[in-house]
Amino acid sequence: MTEIAFQIILFAGNGKSNAMEAIQEAKEGNFDQADQLIEEAGTELGKAHDYQTKLLQREANGEENPVNVLLVHSQDHLMTSMTVRDLAVEIVELYRNK
Repeated sequence: MTEIAFQIILFAGNGKSNAMEAIQEAKEGNFDQADQLIEEAGTELGKAHDYQTKLLQREANGEENPVNVLLVHSQDHLMTSMTVRDLAVEIVELYRNK
């Protein structure tokens, strides 16, 4: 469970970092780079989501998933990172249409 939690944190963190970098690139007018970073953010968040899905599938199959603070933190980190990515998409568009 600890390994899964760390994988979620790793990929969610990568996704959030890419999204934040995309905003900075858009601010500088580098929209091709911003778009690439948004795409990379989605890929990284997809990897984190895959680990989360494995946990959900296990539980749906009747296996117990021990819940600990690290797992809760990983879920919080993933959801926050997904929100940052969604907002980054909107912010890049605002800069693009400026």
